[in-house]
Amino acid sequence: MTTLALLPDPATPLSRESAAQAFADILDARTGEQAVADFLIALAERGETSIEIAEAARALRARMIPIAAPPGAIDVCGTGGDGQHTLNVSTAVSLVVAACGVPVAKHGNRAASSKAGAADTLEMLGLDMERAGAQAEATLRDLGICFLFAANHHPAMMRITPIRRRIGRRTIFNLMGPLANPAHVTCQLIGIARPDYAPLYAEALAQLGSAAAAVVAGEEGLDEISGAGPTRVVTVGDVRLPARIVPEDAGVARHPTIAIRGGDPAYNAHALRALLRGERGAYRDAVLLNAAAALVLAGKADALRAGATLAAEAIDGGGANDLLDRWIAWT
Repeated sequence: MTTLALLPDPATPLSRESAAQAFADILDARTGEQAVADFLIALAERGETSIEIAEAARALRARMIPIAAPPGAIDVCGTGGDGQHTLNVSTAVSLVVAACGVPVAKHGNRAASSKAGAADTLEMLGLDMERAGAQAEATLRDLGICFLFAANHHPAMMRITPIRRRIGRRTIFNLMGPLANPAHVTCQLIGIARPDYAPLYAEALAQLGSAAAAVVAGEEGLDEISGAGPTRVVTVGDVRLPARIVPEDAGVARHPTIAIRGGDPAYNAHALRALLRGERGAYRDAVLLNAAAALVLAGKADALRAGATLAAEAIDGGGANDLLDRWIAWT
């Protein structure tokens, strides 16, 4: 009879060594499911530390299926779970930033808390998810963009998914997506729906070796830079972004968050295509704002206004729309 590994008592913060061993045991199924559920709930109720977040990410990274990426690749990704059901801002930003010449290794998944995740919307636009995954290295190298469907790269999460579903609440694994990009990017714009967690998350990123990253949280609990008001920003590395961003910093207008409320995959796909074809409004301004920050992080722009100008040129000149067409044709 196999003896199951015992998880440490999460009542007090774990050391780096004990956290590393605990998450290795969890991901390698050396623990019972109920023990895992109890451990994750207790961590969430106590409040995870940056060491625990970083070690959970290291354990997941060690078990993922990686791809090679060109120098300077970036990811624009949120943790999700903000409950705002917005249009696919980070997906649109990824296309715009890639059209500006910055390689984008977009990590994403299907919808969890919204009606249309990045994978759902891209698939509706015509991207073949299976082929896009198989050709991710090639499209990142030759087109400057790829989509890394989380389910294809994190087989260890198959054991965790039903446990998380049964728990039915946020746990440390809700924070893992942006921290376990299969392309090993060290430049990231990460949205988190909990402003109070932004400094903690940035500390974890620093422990994981990020070179240039920004953790952003709209003050209304949005997991991206908010087009409605102030956003908290915590940076890692030599990054020229302020600690607080408002839309006017990038020269765009404010819009209430409801103005970018999304729908099902067909609705979101139509909105994204209209945006790339030059449609003005709240969605465009949210994309310009977030793309501006990503371009500053990537060293393509020295300030938010300059980044927003580059992003607008990528849309209005047809570059971002053409990139999407070429990507779809590739798959």
